[in-house]
Amino acid sequence: MRRLRLERQTRRSEERPGRRPARALASVAAATAVALTASGCVTVHGGTAVVPGATAEEAAAALTGFVTAFNRADKANDPALAARQVTGPLGAINQAGLKSRSVTQPGGNPDHRPLELRDARFLVPRKAGWPRWFVADTDANRDDGTAGKDNRWLVAFVRNGPDDTWKAAHLVITGRDGLPRFAEEQGDAVAVAAGTDALAVAPGALSGRYTAYLKDGGASPFAAGPHTSEWREKRARTAQRPGLATQFIDRAADSGDFAPLALRTEDGGALVFFASRHFERQTTAKGYRPKVGPDLKALMKGEVVNTVTKEWVSSQAVVVKPAGTERDAVAFAGRLQGVVAVEGS
Repeated sequence: MRRLRLERQTRRSEERPGRRPARALASVAAATAVALTASGCVTVHGGTAVVPGATAEEAAAALTGFVTAFNRADKANDPALAARQVTGPLGAINQAGLKSRSVTQPGGNPDHRPLELRDARFLVPRKAGWPRWFVADTDANRDDGTAGKDNRWLVAFVRNGPDDTWKAAHLVITGRDGLPRFAEEQGDAVAVAAGTDALAVAPGALSGRYTAYLKDGGASPFAAGPHTSEWREKRARTAQRPGLATQFIDRAADSGDFAPLALRTEDGGALVFFASRHFERQTTAKGYRPKVGPDLKALMKGEVVNTVTKEWVSSQAVVVKPAGTERDAVAFAGRLQGVVAVEGS
C-alpha cells in the first residue's frame, strides 16, 4: 500500500483563498460529501491493461486539490468553489450544505477552520480501463486536543476517464480501531466486484438491503447499532406525536456515481462504501405548520401549508464478512448524511 505524508501540502492549502469534534461532521455535511462500482472492466481508448488506478503522485495531488477546494468553499460558503472536486453522495451533501449556508451566511463562514488531511495512506486497486478509483485513509486536524479521539477520515476518489479530474465521492469518519486489515496483490489494494458471491452481502445489494431493513425490519444481516436498530427505534418513537405525524421513505442509491466501492480485507471480507436516500415527511394537524429552520428554508421549494418533506443523502462505509456468515455480517464503520432538498406543501 502506498503511504505518503502530506502535512506540508495540506498546510499550504490553508494559505490559499478559498466545528470541534462534535461540529466536525456538521461542518463536513454542510460543506462537503461518490461512489463508483468496483465491478466491470470498462475500456476507454483501448485501455485494457490491468494497472493501479492512480500513481502515488496522482493520488496525493487529488487529495490536496480536494482539501484546497473544501477550505475555499467552506470559508466563502460558495458551492461553486468545490463543485469540480466532489461528486456522488459526498457531492450532493457538500453542494446542498454550501447552498444553504450561502443564504443564511452570505458574508462567509465565521466558524471556518481550515481542514488538514495528513498521514495519508492510499488504497489503490488495480483495474483495466475506466472508471478508476482509490481511497485515501487520512488523519484530520479536527481531533486535535481531544482526549480519546483517534479517528481516520476515509475519502473515496473517482475518475471517469482520461480527460476527467479526480473527484472526492464518499467521506466517512471512523475510529482507527474500526478499520480492517486490507488484502494486497502486488502491493496494491484489491477491488471487490459489485456482484460477487464471496461476501455475506454483495456490494451491489447493500443499498437495497439497507433501505428494505429500515422500512420493514425483520431478519437482517446488519449488526445492531446507531445506524440500524437504534435508528429504527428512534423513528418509531417519533412517528406519531400530538398534532404531528412523520412518515419515512428509504430508497436505494446504487447507480452511476452512487454505485458501491469495495476493497477486499485480509479475512476474505470487504470494506464497502455505499449510498442511500431517505425522505422524512412531516404533516401537522389542521391549523398548524411544521417548524422549518433557516437552514432548511434556504433549500426549500414550495410553501409550507401543513406538510414539509426533507430529502437526505447518506454515505456509509461498512465491513462485510465473508459468505456463510449468519450473524452480524455487516457492521457500520461510519456514516455521513445531509439534507439535500426540502419541499413544502
